[in-house]
Amino acid sequence: MLNLLLFSSLLTVFLVYKKGAEAGWLSMAAYAVQLILLLLLWNQLPINASISFGFLNYVIHWQMTGLGWFFAVITVGAALFSAWYSAGEWGDSQKDIRLQRITLALNVAAMLILLSSGDFLSLFIGWELVSWASYLIMTHHGGKSADAAFRYLLYAMSGAMMILAGIVLIGVQVGSLEFAEFWKALPNLPNSSLWALVLLFGAGFSVKMAIMPFHLWQAEAYAETPGANAAFLSAISARMGLFALALILLKPIGMERLIDLAVPFTFLDARSLLAWIAALTMIIPTYIALQQNDARLLLAWHGIGQGGFMLLGIVIATPMGVAGGLLHVFNYATYQAALFLAVTAVLYRTGTTNLDKLGGLITRMPLTYVALLMGIIGLAGLPPMNGFVSKWLIYKGLLEAKMPLLLIAAAISTLGTILSVYKLIHNVFLGQLRKEHYEVKEVPWTMAAPMLILVGIGFITGMMPGLALELVDKAQIALGYTALPHNIGGIIWPNGSLNMLLVTGIFFYGVGIGAIIFFLGNRRFITHQWDNYAGGHFLSADVPYNYTHNFYPGVMRVIGPWFRGTLVKLEQFLVNLAQVLAGGFHSFYRVSYTPLYLLVVTVLALAWVI
Repeated sequence: MLNLLLFSSLLTVFLVYKKGAEAGWLSMAAYAVQLILLLLLWNQLPINASISFGFLNYVIHWQMTGLGWFFAVITVGAALFSAWYSAGEWGDSQKDIRLQRITLALNVAAMLILLSSGDFLSLFIGWELVSWASYLIMTHHGGKSADAAFRYLLYAMSGAMMILAGIVLIGVQVGSLEFAEFWKALPNLPNSSLWALVLLFGAGFSVKMAIMPFHLWQAEAYAETPGANAAFLSAISARMGLFALALILLKPIGMERLIDLAVPFTFLDARSLLAWIAALTMIIPTYIALQQNDARLLLAWHGIGQGGFMLLGIVIATPMGVAGGLLHVFNYATYQAALFLAVTAVLYRTGTTNLDKLGGLITRMPLTYVALLMGIIGLAGLPPMNGFVSKWLIYKGLLEAKMPLLLIAAAISTLGTILSVYKLIHNVFLGQLRKEHYEVKEVPWTMAAPMLILVGIGFITGMMPGLALELVDKAQIALGYTALPHNIGGIIWPNGSLNMLLVTGIFFYGVGIGAIIFFLGNRRFITHQWDNYAGGHFLSADVPYNYTHNFYPGVMRVIGPWFRGTLVKLEQFLVNLAQVLAGGFHSFYRVSYTPLYLLVVTVLALAWVI
């Protein structure tokens, strides 16, 4: 069955390549078939592929465990909705839609190969395929996206070299590149070797996760990628780093051994170091998102911050924390994909995602408004959407693990998220409608249906989180943790359970009471969108009354100088350093010493043959 799944993903690439611009509905059907094949694997995990081949003294093979299966379901599901969105009118408007569909199919195939890794060599092969496929999906559009993709490529190549160095170290220390042999040898490895593996794998896999300080590439790269593909990238692509980190670093070494690895001259250990890096990733990118005036950049920066939540949940290393971190991967994919699709719908109808040039679109695009409203509730971690459940699990996991400072950090991040998503919905849909948008219409059903169904999934799995926790159980057990006790409505726990059916019922009870008072009360009256009064004057349609730019002046007065000073200077330093290194490598490899390199390679090849 695993062979059939991998073959079907490669076949999808071929079909999309052959059909080109006409492959919209065909690609959607192909991803649906892949999703069905994954669901058929439910009771067969772990499952091996019959394909394998030798390299030197090693055998490269593929195996899908519950962890890989969990991420694969999200991957194919995200591709399905992205393909659906681009199958109709939006796809017809894109000049490069053929390349967009090909690169999406390549990304799905590469990710499935990575998620089916059976040993370190197959893991590295899959990792490199994902890296180059991600580069292609970001760079083919040209312009700013190509520049951002090049920055990503610099990070990815550096990360790949660190991962390769870690694999070589394992080969030398263990004598095998099989996962099982590595796990057996771990108790006998010295702390120096473990520290080297933690640093090499931690940094290498964190590049794709965009964990600080390897985060500077992601926001622009994802924001400038065309809409449907940007939704896919934001939903799942960066989570490949979390998969690899959990598989190679957190599962086999174990938290007990990480706690024993003390950081010299500090009070930290390796586990605390990872936790605080995750906490900084939660906070700083979130407040950078708060300062953005472009809807796509705002969401892309939040994607970095939410990755910190996922890593922190897994680093807690309790059934509650791990379940929260993994569930957040699923929940985030549903609402972040919907949010990117909604913003793409706004861009499609208005031609801009600049928050200073929008407003009042609720009267013209009500379905898109509903999708964005439900999506930001999930992103903010508020009931009744599914984002509340996974964040609740992480909060409770931090409390039970006696990590109060990290809990405060998580709360600070959530506050920044709430502030910025309110800014997003206010500046796009509320306030006065601009004159240039008087004739704007709602997007067609091929664009509206995917984003509404995605937020519908977010609502259903928020009200009944047991449905999503059934998927999480597969990954959690594969990581060596017991499954979190749950039912359809939530979590069953001795010192505090969560019943989302009850929470959702109370929520709608309150909404219903408010609706009765509003509609049946005798003090209600309806005003026109432009019938405003402020500052002693009536405001007509020709007077813009929509505060957008400098939305939170008080907050920005406090945090703005620090961001503009320390972080901007640091980012500019890293960008300049990358440009200098890139120029040096370009000259070194392509200009100055090419004949010498050819001579050296020829001599080494002859020596090896002889």
